[in-house]
Amino acid sequence: MKKFIISIDAGTTSNRSILFNIKGKPIYSSQKEFTQYFPKNGWVEHDPDEIWRTTLRTLKDVINKAKKLKGKILSIGITNQRETTILWDKKTGKTVYKAIVWQDRRTEDYCKKLRKQNKDTSIFNRTGLLIDPYFSGTKIKWILENVSNAKRLMNKKQLLFGTIDSFLIWKLTKGKIHATDATNASRTMIYNISSNKWDDTILKLLKIKKHILPEVKDCADDYGKTDPSITGTSIPINGVVGDQQSATIGQCCFEPGSLKSTYGTGAFVLLNTGNKKIYSKNRLLTTIAYRINGKTTYAMEGSIFIAGAGVQWLRDRMKFVKKATETEKIIKKLKDNNGIYLVPAFTGLGAPHWNANSRGVLSGITRDTSSKEIVRATIEAVAYQTYDLFEAMKHDGLRPRLVKVDGGMVMNDWFSQFLSDVVNVKVLRPKVQETTAAGAAFMAGLKIGIYKSLKDISKNWQIDRNFSPKMNSKKRNILIKGWSTAIKRTLIN
Repeated sequence: MKKFIISIDAGTTSNRSILFNIKGKPIYSSQKEFTQYFPKNGWVEHDPDEIWRTTLRTLKDVINKAKKLKGKILSIGITNQRETTILWDKKTGKTVYKAIVWQDRRTEDYCKKLRKQNKDTSIFNRTGLLIDPYFSGTKIKWILENVSNAKRLMNKKQLLFGTIDSFLIWKLTKGKIHATDATNASRTMIYNISSNKWDDTILKLLKIKKHILPEVKDCADDYGKTDPSITGTSIPINGVVGDQQSATIGQCCFEPGSLKSTYGTGAFVLLNTGNKKIYSKNRLLTTIAYRINGKTTYAMEGSIFIAGAGVQWLRDRMKFVKKATETEKIIKKLKDNNGIYLVPAFTGLGAPHWNANSRGVLSGITRDTSSKEIVRATIEAVAYQTYDLFEAMKHDGLRPRLVKVDGGMVMNDWFSQFLSDVVNVKVLRPKVQETTAAGAAFMAGLKIGIYKSLKDISKNWQIDRNFSPKMNSKKRNILIKGWSTAIKRTLIN
C-alpha cells in the first residue's frame, strides 16, 4: 500500500493541501485563494471562516485523492503564515474579529510608544524581535482594546489566541487541542526564546493574560487527531512549523551557517546558527529555526515584506501583466533597467530598515519610461532587498557562501541569475519547489518514525539548477548605488 503524508500550507493569499509520498515528493496538490481585505491605509485582514473553509475544502480534496490512489495517510503536517493573529470564543468557536495579517501596520503608534519607553532592548533580548507592528503581540493588544467583547471574554477565561496553525488545529480537532509550535510562538513578540516559555514580563506590559495562549510544542510532536465528523477519517497531526522555518527544514538547512531564502508573498532569509542565539547589531531578527525533542536550533532572519506581492500588484492593480509568468519575457526584452528603481514599501520596509512609515517610491522616471521598465524594477527590487539583508549579515560576522532558494519567483530563471549577480554568491534551486510544505511533512514523518533523523531527511533534497555570479563588480556597484539612493528617498523617520 502507498503511504502518504499531507501537508497543509496555510499561506497569505491562498490555502493548499499537498499529498507527499514518504520520499518528500509532492503527488497531488489542491489550492484555493481567499479574500484580502484592506479596510484602511496600512491595514490588512483575512476572514478566519474563509481561511477555515478553503483549508477544509483543499484537505478533503487531497484525502479523496489518496483514496483513489489506494494509499494510506499516515499523518498531517501544518505550515502557516506566521504572526497573523486570531482571537476566538472557545465556547462558540466564533472569532471576535477578522484575522489581523502579519503585513498589517495599524499598531505602529503603540510600537512607537514602547520604543519611547525604552522597551526595545528588553524585548529584543527576550524574544529576538524588534518592536514592530509585524508581530502578534501588539495585534492581540489592539483587538483586546478595540473589540468590545474581547476583553470581557478574556476576563471570563473564554477567549483563545492563535496564529493560523493554532486556529486550524483547534478546528480540525473540534476544539480538543489548543496548541502551537516553538517557531510560531517565537514570532509573537511575547515568547521568550531562551526559556522557551511565554514571557510574563511582556504579557504584563501588553496586558495579555496567559490563559488565552496556546500550549507550545516541538515542531515534530503530537497535536491530536482530526475529528472524523470533519475530515471523514481520524488522521494524526504530527508536524507544525511556521512557513519560513518550514522552508528551512524543507531545504535541509540543518548545519550551522546553511542559508535559505524563500520568495513568496514576502521574502525571508534564514541562516541556521545552531544552538547559539546570535543577536544582530544590524536590525536582523533572532528566531527559533526548529525545536525537536526539546532541543532548540536558532536562526538569524531577515524579512522582506513585498516580493511576490509586488508581482500581484503589477497584475491586479497596475494591469501591466495578466499572469506572473509574463514578467520574465518582458524583462528579457530590455537591455537594462534604464535607471528605474522601485522601492516596494507598500506596507513599510522590513529588515534591515524596519520603517513602518515608509511608502513605495518609483525613481528615475523619464518620458521614455514604460510599463516594461516598471515590471523589471519590481522584480529587481526583490534582489536588491536580499542584498541589503546579506550585507547586514556580513556586518554581523556571518558570510553567506551560497543560498538555497525557493518560492514562485525563483522559477523565473532571469530573476534567479540576477539575484546571484547582485548578492554575489551561488544560488541553488531545488528540484522540489514545495519546500515550505515539505518541511511540515518532514516534521510529521520524523515524529511517526518515517524518518529516523535530520540526516535521513536530507537524503530527499536534490538540486535542479545552480546560478553563479556573472556580473562584473563595476556594474554591480553602479546598480547597488542606484538602489541605495532610491532607498534613502523612501525612508521616513
